[in-house]
Amino acid sequence: MDRRRLLIGAGALAFGGARDSAAMEPVVLPFANGERPLVRYPGKRQLILLTARPPQLETRFSVFDEGVITPNDAFFVRYHLSGIPLSIDPETFRLAVKGKVARPLSLSLAELKSGFAPVEIVAVNQCSGNSRGFVSPRVAGGQLANGAMGNARWRGVPLSAILDKAGVQTGARQVAFNGLDGPPLPETPDFVKALDLFHAGDGEVMVAYAMNGEDLPWLNGYPLRLVVPGYYGTYWVKHLSEIIVLDQPFDGYWMSKAYRIPDNDCACTPPGEPAVATTPIKRLATRSFITNLADGAKVRAAAKTALRGIAFDGGQGIGAVLVSADGGKNWTQARLGENLGRYSFREWRAELSLPAGPHELKTLAIAGAGRSQPLEPLWNPPGYMRNVVETIRVQAS
Repeated sequence: MDRRRLLIGAGALAFGGARDSAAMEPVVLPFANGERPLVRYPGKRQLILLTARPPQLETRFSVFDEGVITPNDAFFVRYHLSGIPLSIDPETFRLAVKGKVARPLSLSLAELKSGFAPVEIVAVNQCSGNSRGFVSPRVAGGQLANGAMGNARWRGVPLSAILDKAGVQTGARQVAFNGLDGPPLPETPDFVKALDLFHAGDGEVMVAYAMNGEDLPWLNGYPLRLVVPGYYGTYWVKHLSEIIVLDQPFDGYWMSKAYRIPDNDCACTPPGEPAVATTPIKRLATRSFITNLADGAKVRAAAKTALRGIAFDGGQGIGAVLVSADGGKNWTQARLGENLGRYSFREWRAELSLPAGPHELKTLAIAGAGRSQPLEPLWNPPGYMRNVVETIRVQAS
């Protein structure tokens, strides 16, 4: 990637992107206070603006009907800190590996690309708060619709290979990860995440430098990001610059205070009630969506209505997708599309003949180990992990 083009493109981020003059009408998301402008940031098509500082940009849901791989220019953007890097020299950039290691490392991009065997994996990155705008009673946090997710083919170096090169020492327990984005004030906790050592070295966690056959987009973590297949996006640290091996659990704010869920089987509490105990959020919940019809769509009565959509989970793999045209009373099994791996979106298709009148279309995914979606929404104080069976209301005439 041309360094000058990178610096110019990234510098435009300082101005918060640009509203698209071709799209004068805002997007209205289907919940209270859901009006959002459309914006263009460097390297991105029109995305839905939640906040400009730090950038939080949601993918328009129609993108997910274009295919199971989310294009780079349509992939959602989520930063926690406003001090995002506006210039990175790929020639001088280094990834530091330190802490409880025998051989501390300072790796260049060239060394990462030539000195290790590359691997690829197709995996979903989903924000923990995806769909929070639908949560009732409402909770604090970004009021997102269903577009804070994406599926890509990631290429890079297994984290296990980097740890092996550094030589993890006896007594190591966790690995922490830091990026180049920084806090706006000294009192603001830096965004640092951690994984248990056995997970970090499982061979699937990746230091990625490419996404869908291209260098990582700037807003998705150029030049390196952590890829943690099956886990929520909070662990996918962007602009990765430090890997620190620790001899005790990391107790930083973003692990000990933030991104925590009720410590029970449903990760839920009665609406409005706090959790008695919490634990860090981890694996993606099972989800499925209809992508080719929007709520309120009109279809032909007594004709075959084609349904198309996506399903995914935290790594068990999608075993079946069921669809219903009567609000969940009766279910029909959909046909599954190509399997790109257990961490990927899985396409599904079905056909239903709908008599004249209103219909509630529902889709329910069942993961490989039998985990499915709840028919009624589960609630927790931070509004994380929403995965209720989705409903699309259509009129057949």
